[in-house]
Amino acid sequence: MEYVQLGRSGLRVSRVALGTMSFGEGDTDRPWVVSNDLADEIFKTAVDAGITFIDTADIYARGLSEEVTGRLVKKYFTRDEVVLATKVFMPMTPGPNGGGLSAKHIHSAIDASLSRLGVDHVDLYQIHRYDPHVPIEETMGALNEVVKSGKARYIGASSMYAWQLAKAQHAARDAGGAAFISMQNHYNAVYREEEREMIPLCEDDGVGIIPWSPLARGLLAGNRTRGGGKLTERANSDAFGEMLYVDDDFDVVDAVVKVAEARQVPPAQVALAWLLAKPGVTAPIVGATKVVHVTDAVEAEQLVLDDAEIALIEAPYRPHRILGH
Repeated sequence: MEYVQLGRSGLRVSRVALGTMSFGEGDTDRPWVVSNDLADEIFKTAVDAGITFIDTADIYARGLSEEVTGRLVKKYFTRDEVVLATKVFMPMTPGPNGGGLSAKHIHSAIDASLSRLGVDHVDLYQIHRYDPHVPIEETMGALNEVVKSGKARYIGASSMYAWQLAKAQHAARDAGGAAFISMQNHYNAVYREEEREMIPLCEDDGVGIIPWSPLARGLLAGNRTRGGGKLTERANSDAFGEMLYVDDDFDVVDAVVKVAEARQVPPAQVALAWLLAKPGVTAPIVGATKVVHVTDAVEAEQLVLDDAEIALIEAPYRPHRILGH
């Protein structure tokens, strides 16, 4: 496993990150969440393969994911070995201040996340989305206070428009505070709109890109068929994924499958290898409901596609409206 700098920060992360949205046994909203025993097996496989970058969020399984992730981090790592990331924004408690990016919620949310994770700090504290209802100066000021208090080492952002990221970075630096070192955005072979503005901005500003949904919520791994067929429990209960992708995207899927067949590897490995080769990409966030999802990601990190294979995958792409913000 290769380890690289996250943006222009001093933080080094594994080239693949393990996302733990599938952890949280007892979550009644998502039938595809794995048992705690399987979460342990998935996590150990990732650790044994050299993955040290672990990503979760307070909203995943309403906090249960953080609890499971925290227990597994303690079981398999010393604190300094792991890069632990979580997120804030989604509503976690009743009332008008139970979510968002106000100073009130950010300070409450970091304390709640640390308690669930069982740690005194996270390495990367990310805003899960942009909050247009809160002045960006307030949000960046509160995040800077989180860093200054020692509760987070760095801060990161997630899906938003490029102008919003630029505005946030300016507000942080103008106040002499912490700026974002990472962008967790929606980016994969069937959704490449981030290449227009966000990725060039991140490259210029030294912000590391850690894409979510690198396999298009399983589409690029074969969990759906053209015409609406759903082949896994995750696909059958993923309304968000249904909103993101359309039948035209299967032209890209077919190209990925063609390359995979020639290489005699699973399509998931080809799709991840394509993403890992793109400019600015530091570490895709790979979620897993099976151990093989981790092993495919690890194999993909060593798979190098040639120019002809990349061109074949990219040729059928069709522009999308902005999705995932």
